Amino acid sequence: MRDAAETIAGKPDADLAADLGARLLAWYDRHARAMPWRVGPAERAAGVRPDPYRVWLSEVMLQQTTVAAVRDYFHRFTVRWPDVAALAAAQDAEVMAEWAGLGYYARARNLLKCARAVAERGGFPGTRDGLLELPGIGPYTAAAVASIAWDEPAAVVDGNVERVVSRLFAVETPLPAAKPQLVALAEALTPQDRPGDHAQAMMDLGATICTPKSPACGICPLVDLCQARAQGIAADLPRKLAKPAKPVRQGVVWALRQPEGWVLERRPERGLLGGMLGLPGDAWDGTGGPAPAEAPWQRLGEVRHTFTHFHLILQVLAAEAAPGPLARGEIVPFRDFRLDSLPTVMRKALSLAQSALSPR
Repeated sequence: MRDAAETIAGKPDADLAADLGARLLAWYDRHARAMPWRVGPAERAAGVRPDPYRVWLSEVMLQQTTVAAVRDYFHRFTVRWPDVAALAAAQDAEVMAEWAGLGYYARARNLLKCARAVAERGGFPGTRDGLLELPGIGPYTAAAVASIAWDEPAAVVDGNVERVVSRLFAVETPLPAAKPQLVALAEALTPQDRPGDHAQAMMDLGATICTPKSPACGICPLVDLCQARAQGIAADLPRKLAKPAKPVRQGVVWALRQPEGWVLERRPERGLLGGMLGLPGDAWDGTGGPAPAEAPWQRLGEVRHTFTHFHLILQVLAAEAAPGPLARGEIVPFRDFRLDSLPTVMRKALSLAQSALSPR
């Protein structure tokens, strides 16, 4: 058996890539995670093919999000919209409401744009290059769908794969500068046979064994091929440049309850929480304005939320008012209102208001 120093030096040769791939697939055939969007290795061996709609939907949902967080959303979406044509015909507001709480709301807007483009052309294009022509699909998603749905040998490189490859090859260049090198190495490892299962095996290995902290090297099927393990630096890779501290923004939201329902407003399509319903607020995000109506406002306290690039502290003011014209927003009747249709930060704020105002 080759030792680590001999096998992982520069890019792998064809024999090494074949050896590594065979080990990885053998491990995956025994230990593949069961996921609602995945066709497992036994099913694939029996001739079951993945549905590109379900692969695409799951990959969009999984961006910047955990598998545990996505499962319920994926189930609700596929029950309500079982294929891309059904999703394409959905109302924007309905889709945004189902997406609420999953975060990164531009994904939901791009999801609809892509679904409508796919429906218009009669189905998903069957190649990575064709997928890249669709709105909202970037290199990673295109490679994942092409690989998993159609077995195109496209290298699929997410955070798990970056970690596995950086350790196999002891890549010490910090991320994000190391990304091109890691992609090139992943491409060199991607086989012609079963590339979709190979991609999912790499992801599973990173998620379950080659984890960010305390990797379980003792049960890894590639342990003797791992240069970082041989050097004793596996847990230190991939290296990352220190991130600057996130700035803190502060603002105010107004929770106004009228006899028929809550006063909410739909946010602009572009920008933070774009297209989502929420409480009217001030200009903490550049889109707010004055309070929605004259009312005896109660200052209830604050809620905190962290976005990708900043921390947010919102003061929550609440009031009850008699029916009348609104300076801002619209009344959402109680019978039509679902707290879980709001983005997380707005849920926090409205929950605080609900608990403070007199019960109905």
